[in-house]
Amino acid sequence: MNRTAVRLGVFLLAAVAVVAVLMALLPPSSPGGRDGGSSRTPAVAVKKLGGRDHELTVTSIALGREGMVRVLLPEGWTPDSGPWPVLYLLNGCCQSDYDTWVTRGKAASLTSGYRAIVVVPEGGAVGFYSDWRDGPGWETFHLTEVRRILERDYGAGDRRAVAGLSMGGFGAMSYAARHPGMFQAAASFSGVLHTRDGNGGVDWLLNRNGEDSAKLWGPPRDPEWAAHNPADLTGALRGVRLFVSSGDGSPGPLDGASEQRDEGEAALLGQAVTFAERARANGVDVTVDFYGPGTHSWPYWSRGLERALPMLMGSIGAAP
Repeated sequence: MNRTAVRLGVFLLAAVAVVAVLMALLPPSSPGGRDGGSSRTPAVAVKKLGGRDHELTVTSIALGREGMVRVLLPEGWTPDSGPWPVLYLLNGCCQSDYDTWVTRGKAASLTSGYRAIVVVPEGGAVGFYSDWRDGPGWETFHLTEVRRILERDYGAGDRRAVAGLSMGGFGAMSYAARHPGMFQAAASFSGVLHTRDGNGGVDWLLNRNGEDSAKLWGPPRDPEWAAHNPADLTGALRGVRLFVSSGDGSPGPLDGASEQRDEGEAALLGQAVTFAERARANGVDVTVDFYGPGTHSWPYWSRGLERALPMLMGSIGAAP
């Protein structure tokens, strides 16, 4: 072997060693999501809206902008207390305000008797609780950045439950399945639980809001669709207690007299039935509340949260 070949071999070995050292220094990415390019807990500004009500403005690396979070603290909370159980409440699509669980969904009053931190994070108009291929990283924002803030500043522990309405129901079940061990319980109220049911609902919703679904999970047959779809992930939910509710779309007892049939809610009931059947076939503990007449509206979602709370809070040791 001549001297040139020897020198080249030594150079290549040195280069490999340098790359290995640099890779070891990089922060690990979170399971099922990106880490926003950093393992740092992002900066946050806190506005106290009341005794137990804080509004956080987070300088999010994952979103590339500021993200909003509402935090409801339990009775007895102090800055040095904890660890506290945590309940995430996820919003539906297309809401003008990020915190409608508080402003319209009665979350503050319904959860006031439970000893848990309640978190209502911004989820984007049609963010679908995912790290977009070309766009914001909602999954990382919620489960890495916000989680770290709660642990650092509020004494949050590792007992967690998650619940959501409509798109937020998708988020609750997708998060619980994609992050094994992170959540002990999950609930969906009129949730999008089968994104691959052949009806094109996600595409329609994204297009209506000026978004391209290919930037979310790629083309329709891309594996990322199944990798985020609750109905395809029920096997990963063993050990997580579930609550699933939906109406059939016909006007119900909490609707006005002039309310018309809601075909969207009827379609979501079909998704919920499929999801629950698959979950039970996989040995998952599922409580269903398919309550018949009822539309896609806040009175039913608030009632759903009230009915699910004993199970959700009991699962994380936060009973009154």
